[in-house]
Amino acid sequence: MSDKQPSFLDASIPLITLIVLLSASVYLFGDNSSYGPNQVALFMATAVAVAIGLKNGYRWSIIEKAMVKGISISLGAVLILLSVGALIGTWMLSGTVPTLIYYGLQLISPSWFYAASCLLCGIVAMSIGSSWTTAATIGVALIGVAQGLGLSPAITAGAIVSGAYFGDKISPLSETTNLAPAVAGADLFDHIRHMLWTTIPSYALALVLFTIIGFHTDITSDFARINEISNVLQENFSISFVALIPLFVLLIMAVKKVPAFPTVFIGAMLGAVWAVFFQQDLMARLVEKDLAYALGSLKLIWHILHAGFAIETGNASLNSLLSGGGMSSMLNTIWLVFCAMMFGATIEKIGLLRKFVSSILYFAKSTGSLITSTIVTCFITNVLTADQYMSIVMPGRMFKEEYERRNLAPVNLSRTLEDGGTITSPLIPWNTCGAYMHSVLQVSPLDYAMYAFFNLINPVLAIIYAYCGIKILKLSPPDSVISEVAAKA
Repeated sequence: MSDKQPSFLDASIPLITLIVLLSASVYLFGDNSSYGPNQVALFMATAVAVAIGLKNGYRWSIIEKAMVKGISISLGAVLILLSVGALIGTWMLSGTVPTLIYYGLQLISPSWFYAASCLLCGIVAMSIGSSWTTAATIGVALIGVAQGLGLSPAITAGAIVSGAYFGDKISPLSETTNLAPAVAGADLFDHIRHMLWTTIPSYALALVLFTIIGFHTDITSDFARINEISNVLQENFSISFVALIPLFVLLIMAVKKVPAFPTVFIGAMLGAVWAVFFQQDLMARLVEKDLAYALGSLKLIWHILHAGFAIETGNASLNSLLSGGGMSSMLNTIWLVFCAMMFGATIEKIGLLRKFVSSILYFAKSTGSLITSTIVTCFITNVLTADQYMSIVMPGRMFKEEYERRNLAPVNLSRTLEDGGTITSPLIPWNTCGAYMHSVLQVSPLDYAMYAFFNLINPVLAIIYAYCGIKILKLSPPDSVISEVAAKA
C-alpha cells in the first residue's frame, strides 16, 4: 500500500484520457463503438491509471488484486446477462415474445404508443422491482411492436427505460431501493415516501412528453404492414394466451422475491418446455430431418440457448424482428462490463475517485450545492466505475458524515443517491446498465438517452428542489436541546 495521496492532476488524467478515447471511439466507429473500440478505450485508460498508481507507490500486485475484485463484483450481473440471452431465445421459440408483439399490434394505438410503453414498463417494474427483467421481457416485445408500427426504436427504448427505472426506483422489491437507505441510514419506506416528491412529477412530465411526441409524430405505419406482420406471426407461431404463461410465471417469481438469476434462468427453461408442447409445428420445421424428433428437439433448444433463435419468413426485416437472443449474444456486453469494472476498481483503489469527491465537497457550501455535488458525484461514479451499485455505495459512504454534520435527515441523502446514481446508470454506454439495455433492446444508449425523459428530468428536478428548499428534511434536534428550549419558554 501507499500513503501518498494523489493530486487533483493525478485524478484528472485517467478521466480525461477515458473521455478522449471514448469520444474518438464513437467518432471513428459510430454505433459499432460498443463492439470492441470502447473496450480498448477502457483498457488504455486503465493502463494510464495503473501508471499513476505505480508512480504514487502502489505495488502492481495490490492493483491487480483490486482489478480482480472489481471484476468479481460484476459476476452476478454476468450470470443474469447470460440467462437473459437464453430467455430471449427460448421465448422467441415458445411464441411468448411473438404473442406479445401480435397483441401489441392489435391493441396499442400508434399515437399513444410511447406513453403506453412508458406506463406499462413502469407498472411491471414497480410490481417486480427489476428494470432489467422488465426490459428483457416487456421491453423486447415493445421494440418489436414499434418496428411493426413504423415508430422510432430510439424513442421507444427511451420510453421503456423511463418506465422501467421509475418502477424500479419506487418498488420496495428493488435492490437499489433497499441499498440506498441502507447506506444512508434511513428507513426503507421513509425513503420511498421521500422519493415520491421528485419521482412522481418527473414521471408525469415524461408521460406528457411521450404523449406529445406520439400525437405529433408522422405515423408512417399502415394497416397493410401491420396485417403482414400479424399474418406472418400467425403462420409461424401458435398465437394464444397460453404462450404468455411463462411471462406470468416469471413475474410471480419476481414478486415473490426469488433472486434474479434463478428467476430468469427458470423463465428461459420454461420457455423451452413451452416450445416443445405448444409450438409443435414450428419445432417440426426447425428440427433437423435426419434426427429423431426428440433428439432433434433437444439439439434445437440447446442451440437456441447458446446461439439464439432465427427464423426464415421470406422477409428480411421480419426475420430480424423475430430473431435474437442466445447466451453468445451477451458476450460482447460481458466483455465491456469486465473492462469497465477493471477501470473503476483501479481508480478506486489508488484513491483517485476519493480525491475527486473531496475536491467537489470543498465547493459545496450550501444545502443546494451539497445535494448537487452528491448527484454529480453519483453520475461521475457511474461513468468511472460503470456500476450503479458503486454509484450508490461510494458517494453514500463519502457524503453521509457531511449530511449529518449539516443536520440533514438521512432520507435526503438516500433520495439523492437514487436521483443521481440509479437513474443515470442506463444513460452511459459502458455502464453495466447501459450495456445491458443496449444488448436487450438493440438500441444504443447514445441513441435513446435523449428520449429517456424520466432519467433526464429527475436529477434536474432534485437539484431545483435542493436550491429551493423543497422537501429538504432536517434531523430532529437532540432531546437536550428540546429540554433547554422548553425550560427557557
